[in-house]
Amino acid sequence: MQQNNQIFDNTEIAFSLKNDAQLERAYFLFKMISIEPLVRIGTAATNFALKAHLPIEGLIRSTVFDHFCGGVNENDCLPVINAMYDKGVSSVLDYSVEGKNNEAHFDTTLEKILYIIEFAKNLEAIPIAVFKPTAFGKISLYEKVGAGTPLTEVEQEEWQRIVNRFDAVCKKAKAYDVAILIDAEESWMQDAADGLVTRMMKTYNTEKALIFNTLQMYRHDRMAFLKKEHEKAVAEGYFLGYKLVRGAYMEKENDRAEDRGYTSPICKDKFTTDENFNAGLKYIMEHIDTIALFAGTHNENSSYLLMDLMKAHNIANNDPRVWFGQLYGMSDHISFNLAHRGYNVAKYVPFGPVKDVMPYLIRRAEENTSVAGQTGRELALLTKEKKRRKT
Repeated sequence: MQQNNQIFDNTEIAFSLKNDAQLERAYFLFKMISIEPLVRIGTAATNFALKAHLPIEGLIRSTVFDHFCGGVNENDCLPVINAMYDKGVSSVLDYSVEGKNNEAHFDTTLEKILYIIEFAKNLEAIPIAVFKPTAFGKISLYEKVGAGTPLTEVEQEEWQRIVNRFDAVCKKAKAYDVAILIDAEESWMQDAADGLVTRMMKTYNTEKALIFNTLQMYRHDRMAFLKKEHEKAVAEGYFLGYKLVRGAYMEKENDRAEDRGYTSPICKDKFTTDENFNAGLKYIMEHIDTIALFAGTHNENSSYLLMDLMKAHNIANNDPRVWFGQLYGMSDHISFNLAHRGYNVAKYVPFGPVKDVMPYLIRRAEENTSVAGQTGRELALLTKEKKRRKT
């Protein structure tokens, strides 16, 4: 790779926002996360303490919450947002309250997403908002719609409310020129979500891509889906926006496929997933006139590849159709070194009340434990920066 000159090894740029105490905290957290039994015990103990109403929120707030989350509300996130933007890194405010499954919560979440779009319209640092389909409706309903199962009258009304919530967000996003990323979830509910997002893209991506669907490239059918959707968009005259990720539900997907006796939608191994992800990057770069990209990746090789593809296709580093994205609290060596070279970079900044965000934080810890090399790489870079500062 032409540009693979170890730019991500520059820890001075990577950790420029962290003071010595924050650097030590990050090192301590990743050290703990690297020990799988400790993560399991810590998760169980934390869940127990929260259910028993033990006073541990302050401890969580000062450690794992402050490392992986921006704050408890939008204004609380502003110091983080502004500090990152000073270094060229934008923010995607991610309301990370999970596990609630009723109409009142869906309406509350809608109001929250609409407010985030309003909050973002006056802040250059927040060009993008995000939501999950199941934040607006029950997963069982998406599953029935995707399978073509007839809905009861009550379910039809519920589904229409989901459609209305999607439309309200996309309409406001278009009015305020704020891009919207719509996350992908489990494969058995994704067909209905995909259909809904395509409908929104057709309606609102008339001048450029503002509404983005998410492709989990650990699914072996996603390249075929991308090409089919592209043919449709070109024929009907609208733009596509895609966030590419590798995927977050692998164990759940494989277990369900085995239990129910169908072929898993997941690629056979990590190498195939990586190849699939990179094929997605290449396809979108070849069709950048009609497809915009948000590359959600913590993988250095894929990041270098995208840089090379942009150069090969004469796409400027700051072309608004191409974004790199990482999670707040992770892969600062990618985010800040890319931003330092003028690329469009955005961090997902989760926020919400400490107790409500715990499912998200637990998933982050578990994912870091299971992703081979991720935590080790973070620790090596933190160690390198600690040594650099001492000398």
